[in-house]
Amino acid sequence: MASVDATSSTGRDPASIVRSRVSPYGYIPTEWVCIFMVVVFAISSVLHLAQTIKSRLWWLLGTATLAGLLEVLGWSGRLWNSKNPRDITPFMIQIIATIIAPTPLIAANFIILGEIIRRLGQQFSRLQAKWYTIIFLCCDVIALFVQAAGGAKASIAVQNNKNAQPGGHIMLGGIVFQLIAFCTYLFLAAEFLLRYHYDKPFSRAGVASSRKRCTLDRGVKFMIGGLALDALWILIRSVYRTVELADGWLGRIIATETYFNVLDGLMIVFAMFTLNVFHPGFLLGKAKTWNRSAYDSAVELDDMKEGVSKSVSD
Repeated sequence: MASVDATSSTGRDPASIVRSRVSPYGYIPTEWVCIFMVVVFAISSVLHLAQTIKSRLWWLLGTATLAGLLEVLGWSGRLWNSKNPRDITPFMIQIIATIIAPTPLIAANFIILGEIIRRLGQQFSRLQAKWYTIIFLCCDVIALFVQAAGGAKASIAVQNNKNAQPGGHIMLGGIVFQLIAFCTYLFLAAEFLLRYHYDKPFSRAGVASSRKRCTLDRGVKFMIGGLALDALWILIRSVYRTVELADGWLGRIIATETYFNVLDGLMIVFAMFTLNVFHPGFLLGKAKTWNRSAYDSAVELDDMKEGVSKSVSD
């Protein structure tokens, strides 16, 4: 007891010291799991890179592709720790990389929804399509920096055998903020789809609510299904991370490897490959088809028809 008290008086966290005798995780990462995760994330990242080049949707480089590379980095750190359990450097790398990696992937969802809204009709959306990108990407960036700052603070604390809980609280704040923003996005997306389905447009200035809604083609249908599935995996991971950090840096959840492997790693694997399969470049078209929405084209076509009819009647 005296040694614990003496250690505490120096500012070093006794529980952290006990844990560090095994590893900073409280367990030793399983080598084959880490190898598997590095390989599958690398495969998905390469596929996203190839799909980006083919579709010329360059924003996918900074979203889906970047998310995959960050996951590769994070799981490489865990693989390093499976060989050297008490090495702090790879532990610090994986803390920051795995907490922020899904953020760019979430951003891809926001951009894709905005394009779907442009194609099906902005009159069914509470927000104009551009605002989904602006508002939610800003929220994503804020969450990214807060989580990264918290991860860095916690990593430094672990390195110095000090209490990492303050950094964990900052990470928790960032991920809760991101979860709230993501749930708001899901609500608005669901509202848009229901209004489109029941043909219940908003009545507001600047939106042609009297226009006939655009057809929901096969590509858009599959893209909506892919986004829904992608959102499910991300939501499960976000809820897990929130509960994990709320339980505390020295809690049972964060020290249970299986929870992390399944509810964080595997969920993001599913999310990454879901976007590979339901790729916006394949389902919504290459970059040139994103320049003008189907809704705008339909409006122009209706205007042309009205002009022709008026000319004939005259």
